Amino acid sequence: MSRHDPTDDATDSSGISRRDFVRGLGAASLLGATGLSFADDGMQGLEAVDDPIGNYPYRDWEDFYREEWDWDDIARSTHSVNCTGSCSWNVFVKDGQVWREEQAGDYPTFDESLPDPNPRGCQKGACYTDYVNADQRVLHPLRRTGERGEGQWERISWDEALTEIADHVIDEVQAGRYDAISGFTPIPAMSPVSFASGSRLVNLLGGVSHSFYDWYSDLPPGQPITWGTQTDNAESADWHNADYIIAWGSNINVTRIPDAKYFLDAGYDGTKRVGIFTDYSQTAIHTDEWLSPHGGSDTALALGMAQTIVDQGLYDEAHLKEQTDMPLLVREDTGKFLRAGEVGLAGDADDPEKVFVMVDADGTLRRAPGSLGERDGQHDPSASIELDFDPRLSVERAVSTDSGEVEVRSVWENLRDELAQYTPEFVHEETGVGRSTYQRVAREFAEADAAKIIHGKGVNDWYHNDLGNRAIQLLVTLTGNLGEPGTGLDHYVGQEKIWTFHGWKVLSFPTGSVRGVPTTLWTYYHSGILENTDPDTAEKIQQSIDEGWMPLYPEERDDGSRPDPSTMFVWRGNYFNQAKGNVAVEEQLWPKLDLVVDINFRMDSTAMYSDIVLPAASHYEKYDLNMTDMHTYVHPFTPAVEPLGEAKTDWEIFRLLARKIQERAKDRGVSPVEDRKFDRTIDLTTIYDDYVRDWESGEEDALTDGKVASEFILEHSEESNPSDSDEQITFADTEEQPQRLLAAGDHWTSDIEDGEAYVPWQSYVHDKEPWPTFTGRQQYYVDHDWFLELGEELPTHKQGPEDTGGDYPLSYNTPHGRWSIHSTWRDSEKMLRLQRGEPVVYLNPDDAEERGIEDGDTVEVFNDLGSVEVQAKIYPSSEPGTARQYFAWEKFQYPDDDNFNTLVPMYMKPTQLVQYPEDTGEHLHFFPNYWGPTGVNSDVNVDVRLADGGSGGESQ
Repeated sequence: MSRHDPTDDATDSSGISRRDFVRGLGAASLLGATGLSFADDGMQGLEAVDDPIGNYPYRDWEDFYREEWDWDDIARSTHSVNCTGSCSWNVFVKDGQVWREEQAGDYPTFDESLPDPNPRGCQKGACYTDYVNADQRVLHPLRRTGERGEGQWERISWDEALTEIADHVIDEVQAGRYDAISGFTPIPAMSPVSFASGSRLVNLLGGVSHSFYDWYSDLPPGQPITWGTQTDNAESADWHNADYIIAWGSNINVTRIPDAKYFLDAGYDGTKRVGIFTDYSQTAIHTDEWLSPHGGSDTALALGMAQTIVDQGLYDEAHLKEQTDMPLLVREDTGKFLRAGEVGLAGDADDPEKVFVMVDADGTLRRAPGSLGERDGQHDPSASIELDFDPRLSVERAVSTDSGEVEVRSVWENLRDELAQYTPEFVHEETGVGRSTYQRVAREFAEADAAKIIHGKGVNDWYHNDLGNRAIQLLVTLTGNLGEPGTGLDHYVGQEKIWTFHGWKVLSFPTGSVRGVPTTLWTYYHSGILENTDPDTAEKIQQSIDEGWMPLYPEERDDGSRPDPSTMFVWRGNYFNQAKGNVAVEEQLWPKLDLVVDINFRMDSTAMYSDIVLPAASHYEKYDLNMTDMHTYVHPFTPAVEPLGEAKTDWEIFRLLARKIQERAKDRGVSPVEDRKFDRTIDLTTIYDDYVRDWESGEEDALTDGKVASEFILEHSEESNPSDSDEQITFADTEEQPQRLLAAGDHWTSDIEDGEAYVPWQSYVHDKEPWPTFTGRQQYYVDHDWFLELGEELPTHKQGPEDTGGDYPLSYNTPHGRWSIHSTWRDSEKMLRLQRGEPVVYLNPDDAEERGIEDGDTVEVFNDLGSVEVQAKIYPSSEPGTARQYFAWEKFQYPDDDNFNTLVPMYMKPTQLVQYPEDTGEHLHFFPNYWGPTGVNSDVNVDVRLADGGSGGESQ
């Protein structure tokens, strides 16, 4: 018996094929559901559409469906999160509500040979709409009624809130405790106007602005040490120009989603991609080769690779001679650089003690050009390191000095001695990486035409992060992979550098006199941790403070006393969620603060521990700018809708607070206060007038809202309004589409060139300007007394602190995760549904089995500092011996209001507290987010056990 089975193209008696019928089925079903009939629409049957893409007839009955997906307006905006993404989004509005968002996809292409820069975005940005109307959205000013952290609030009016804050601030300033007022807000590039809003007021009050990049352990301290510059990077499009890329601790596919295409696409053009990760990460699976060193052993691996390059003669000799300190002479007796003044070569140098010595090919001592002693400060483009002689790299000899004959060796010879310790046997034992494997990778890297390292936060989390940075940097220096397309060491952790620097700076700090403080040191000191520190570290911390190398506020008074901090403003950030040593922070620091004010669009951990929470506009409800060092564009925030509830923009909130302070100060008849440190007067009776005045032009009432503040930044920045050009980027231009910046200010190390991806270091490598270091060169030898005392004058491998957290068998690691940007989106329902919906610890199967733990069990992760209750996830890609908890879970997402940092102590490395040179500090000096002690998350020991109650069952 046969069955009739017509083809899709067979037609019935009406001339409609089966395919045509299926096309019409959805519309017919919809019409049936609405009670309409084909006859009601004048239709006598299904109508075939021959070309549904190119020639689709308009049929008004379909408007019912179209209107479900229609919108009233589109606004351009983005997300003020510290992710380096800087992605332009179209925000769709319907009936006065944000409906959905979509990647804008109109970044102008500047180089047709590179992958299209469009689109940019990730799954987090695609669900930001949910935050606009989320349950955790703060809609009204709130005052705490219970204990901090209890979540007990009362709604108050804006006037009540501002009056209470204003009176407190006036009391503090009048009592001379203006330096007890702190302002904490992270990364300006993600929203510089919002950053400036509070920083401007804090600056006018004489308060303290906190660093953030170092506090998060994002800052790679090895870069200021070696290059005198904080994280200048190639934009990510330049990845495609590389022939060889090592992704070292940078989980690109998780933390750099908008830019991952450049890394992945490079492989299609033949670029070899090597991943160096402890776990088989989401990026490692896309590399050509994966190396898995033991946690904290990156320095040993990098120095083993450097030894291979040096031993096999694969280094760039010309680069080392001209661009580095390798030919400089070092005294054998003191470990200090030989100074030109000691051997009669100082000549007319301004400071002979800061001029260094080389030996030329004939054996003659020569003054090294570009040393700090013959430059005008740290940055001096008029000086040069160009050589008119050929220096020797290898020098071991005696020289006659003004104090007698001394033995000297070049930095190069000292480095060779250091590297000689990193034999294949030692490197394998320390790292677990195969002997032949790492040596082959080192050779391939050195022999590539253009090699690049993408360096991530994974190295920065360790106590000896500065040594790790310096060792990895050494690889690009030895091979001369700097200053050319496809080369360099690119370190992206947060939008650390802002392109429109000058405009942002003068908007944020109008007085030009800034109290800046390293947040790690401030938190450490005021949390009482110094009293429990080992004596040597405690002595060095105190010396750094006493010498003024690292500032600490409030300042010590004339009578030797130091007040406690009293006031803290937090906006655009989540200080409490990031607090290393958060047990001490909660128990010791927080009780000292009389008033904590959080300006926030959502109730996060910091808001929960605040006294007053002010409702801030969300990212889709304000004007601002957005940029990143991962690309060379600027684009805007524009308000898609009005702020929800009683929310206001950051700029308006601080402007209104300034007005209330001025109003109350006049009512109370307060007098101006002379600033103890700076030559200025703090006058609260004019603080609003000062806040809205354009200090550059003197125009009164000029800066009243976020849009004009955005225009101010663009107008006063070299990148958007170049001094040598008539071109200028306006805010309206950015609303039309993202704008590629026109130039680079002098805080960048190359210019922006038409048709080329930005590549750093060209001012030094091509133009021969001195590097902004003590020696004027890439500096791998540091002759500061503390570095010499600790044996860290050169990069060297050291084990981290032992028994941190106690004598426990598992290493604790808290990397960045896929489903949030820091704590933003950690409480998003959409994101939670894409994972397990609660805090999770990732365990290697062997570690779990040893403890009787199964996937989905409820467990305790614990050490001597505390414990946290989480769900266990078996993670075969993890290395044995590690408990991994992706960070940023909020405190209220844990049963006992602990969090991932409950297990992490706070400690600082003394070498990150120095000033160098010690007397003047041009090379290493505290500057927020350039140089200062970093927070440290790793080098912590824990163990894991089943929680009381046993198994939590399989995860669903």
